[in-house]
Amino acid sequence: MSAFYIILAVICFGVGFAIAFWVKGQIAAQKIKVAEGEATHLIADSKRKAETLLKEADLEIKDRHFKLKSDFDAESKETRSELKQREAHLMQKEENIDRKIEKNERTARELQRKEKKLRKRSNEIERKELEYEELIEQQKHQLERISGLSAEQAKELLIRAMENEARYEGARIIKKIENEAKEQADRKSKKILATAIQRYAGEYVAERTVSVVQLPSDEMKGRIIGREGRNIRAIEAATGVDLIIDDTPEAVILSGFNPVRREVARLSLMRLISDGRIHPARIEDVVKKVGQEVDIAVKEAGEQAAFDLGVHGIHNELVKTLGQLKFRTSYAQNVLQHSVEVGFLSGIMASELGLNAKMARRMGLLHDIGKAIDHEVEGPHAVIGSRLAKKFNESPKVVHAIAAHHEDVPPNSVFALLVQAADGLSGARPGARKELLENYIKRLEDLENIANSFKGVSNTYAIQAGRELRVIVESEIITDEEAILVSRDIVKKIEESLTFPGQIKVTVIRETRAVEYANK
Repeated sequence: MSAFYIILAVICFGVGFAIAFWVKGQIAAQKIKVAEGEATHLIADSKRKAETLLKEADLEIKDRHFKLKSDFDAESKETRSELKQREAHLMQKEENIDRKIEKNERTARELQRKEKKLRKRSNEIERKELEYEELIEQQKHQLERISGLSAEQAKELLIRAMENEARYEGARIIKKIENEAKEQADRKSKKILATAIQRYAGEYVAERTVSVVQLPSDEMKGRIIGREGRNIRAIEAATGVDLIIDDTPEAVILSGFNPVRREVARLSLMRLISDGRIHPARIEDVVKKVGQEVDIAVKEAGEQAAFDLGVHGIHNELVKTLGQLKFRTSYAQNVLQHSVEVGFLSGIMASELGLNAKMARRMGLLHDIGKAIDHEVEGPHAVIGSRLAKKFNESPKVVHAIAAHHEDVPPNSVFALLVQAADGLSGARPGARKELLENYIKRLEDLENIANSFKGVSNTYAIQAGRELRVIVESEIITDEEAILVSRDIVKKIEESLTFPGQIKVTVIRETRAVEYANK
């Protein structure tokens, strides 16, 4: 029984296995059939895509071909247009060349015509020259016959006459040159002397370079001189000032161009005289102490001047140099007081013009600072002062105003002109420099009268307190060249006729006016 079941189980297993194998085969066949369908579909789809790509590529190729063709057509059109323009330009050039050739041909024909005319005139001139030569020969023979002189004798007489005339003309020119050289040398020498005197002294040299010390008695002169002159040598060595002891009763003269040293010597000598002890050691001690006191006084004077004008920030060394002007005079006018006055005037005028009044006062205060050291340094005091101000860091405007206040350099700012005007007002107004009002007015009248005495002068004006003379001449009588000669002649006559401080500028003005009236 169990064997039957086993056999049945084996049969059932075999039948099941066969059925499973068959089912598997059906499934595999079904999958193969599905796969074949998909493959067919993919192949068809690929063929469609390939055909689409081919069509797109064909269209793109056609599009590129069309674009290239269009670009080529456009370039060809542009090239043809450019070629046409060049062709037109060349045709125009060719026409221009043809016109120039035609013009040149006309010019050549004209030149040929003129050449023929010139040749004809040349032949005529040669013929006339021959006729003239014949006439000259005839006249020469006739002159020889009339005068009784040969051609050589007449030539010799003519040469002698020309030599005499040339000798006279040469002498006249040499005389003129000598006179001009003398005038120029005289003018330059006067200018050099005036500049030197201005640097060191001025019009009244003695008043500015010496000081007088009164003595209680003439016996004091011997004590000042000392045994074998040792005391006077000690004083001169310590102060740098010369002592002049002469026959002047009860007085000793101190001579020196440095006003500060002269003041130190004066105070020291007065202190020695009052003390009575005069010997070299005492002299050195007193001079040292007085020098320190004068230095303090100098600094205080400079500080006071700056304070009075409201000017601050000036370098200490510049303040000390400014204070030295307290002992300096110009035409009996104290230079420090003059500088303060110029500062005030500059500030007032700057305020009226709406400018920086403080800057103008600073310029006016420092404008003559070069006079404190112009006896030690070469050059005009304006240039020396500008260099000193620049050294101690004054602004370029201040430096320029100092340098330009006497026009040693051309003024290039309003401030420089204000300082010039203030300096003229302070120094040249009546009474500022020991000049009487009557003399002042008479000098101005003399200036105008001198200019009016010349021919062709219509009006004359003395301005800037007599420092400038403006002469207006008539243009119908005086030419431009003659105006220069008139100015020189006026200057020469002023120098010969008048005595005046500084210099006078003469300006001759000549103008031509054309006036018409429109009537209706």
